[in-house]
Amino acid sequence: MEKNNFRRSFGAGLTILGAAVILFACVAFLSNGKPTLGLEVTRGAAAAPFLVGLIFFGAGINLINNS
Repeated sequence: MEKNNFRRSFGAGLTILGAAVILFACVAFLSNGKPTLGLEVTRGAAAAPFLVGLIFFGAGINLINNS
């Protein structure tokens, strides 16, 4: 029982982190090279955080569903 609660909590954390990173990538993509949260991210470089966010989001959803 204790293991399932940890997996659900960790999955929720990963899901929230993934959603935040995806939102950051979308805002950075639309900013046209202007600094976003103090970081200067070009359109091409915004793909990397988007992919990392998708991985975190998918892993979190998977952990929640399997526990």
